[in-house]
Amino acid sequence: MLKHISKGLLACVAAAGLAAVTTAPADAQTTKLRIQTHYAPETPSGQLLTEYVDNIQTMSNGEIEVEMFYSSSVVKSVETFDAAATGVLDCDATGGGYQTGKNPAFQFVGDIMGGYATPVQQLSWLYYGGGMDAAQELYNKYDMQLVGWIVYGQESLSSTKPIAGLEDLKDWKFRSPPGMETKIFEKLGAKPIVMDFTEIFTALESGIIDGADASGIANNVGLGLYDIAKYANYPGFHSMPSDHIACNKAVWDAMPEHHKRIMTVAIGDTALKSALTFEKKNAEAVAALKEQGVTVSAWSEDDLQAFRTAAQETWPEFATTPEAKALVESHTNYLRQLGLVQ
Repeated sequence: MLKHISKGLLACVAAAGLAAVTTAPADAQTTKLRIQTHYAPETPSGQLLTEYVDNIQTMSNGEIEVEMFYSSSVVKSVETFDAAATGVLDCDATGGGYQTGKNPAFQFVGDIMGGYATPVQQLSWLYYGGGMDAAQELYNKYDMQLVGWIVYGQESLSSTKPIAGLEDLKDWKFRSPPGMETKIFEKLGAKPIVMDFTEIFTALESGIIDGADASGIANNVGLGLYDIAKYANYPGFHSMPSDHIACNKAVWDAMPEHHKRIMTVAIGDTALKSALTFEKKNAEAVAALKEQGVTVSAWSEDDLQAFRTAAQETWPEFATTPEAKALVESHTNYLRQLGLVQ
């Protein structure tokens, strides 16, 4: 029978089939999102977020449209979460650790400190240790939806003075993010000063601070910190923050399911790439910094254990709400399963 069908009819059928594949439905729903991050677009983390945005726009065939704001250009880093929750923005690409003033529980979804050793361990708590349910309940309480985490690994310190071990922390003035970190470092003799991520370079340049807890060593290079600060530590040990994508819950609930799925799956891809990227870029950054005359120190195991002890003793002190206590218990139980705490 087919041999009797005209070539013209076959061409029409083929064209119609192609149109069905390539043309989006006329009633396709569009999701328009305004997202802010504290990272500069030149940093590895900023570049990974740029790729995340490209991925979700491409995989949605343009149905998800994103306006991305870098370097906290709309509101301060610590204000990003509220800006998304109230509709000034739609999503927050900073981290839960900035919200400890609302509830100390955010510390334990943002940066537990002195606990997990690798990004994979920390991510496994979120997805396989019951972390997502506990974290989602916390985010929803503040009208936000946690989409997922990006964990790039242990951070390194930047300093204008030697930072080779515990003794060097005495009276060391450094930029700290808000939250539990200030308590831990005060116990170890340092003088943490809370300031916005975007103020670090100027504060180092003017001598207001001796050093900074900013990010991973490759990101610190991207921020230009080692143009001023000629001392660093590596491998990092003190902090492994969980950056997040979190969206206004009403905006999230209104999105079609396939848009939600795209954003959720894409953040998993970004999380893996982030861990792999920083494994390579941090090593490259350390080699380059040493050639430039920056002193990079690895702390002794005794000093590392002293920090971990101080951090773990501080967890229950900071867990002053039911949500925070529940998260500390969840982390502690999972860390025991992994053999990381006794």
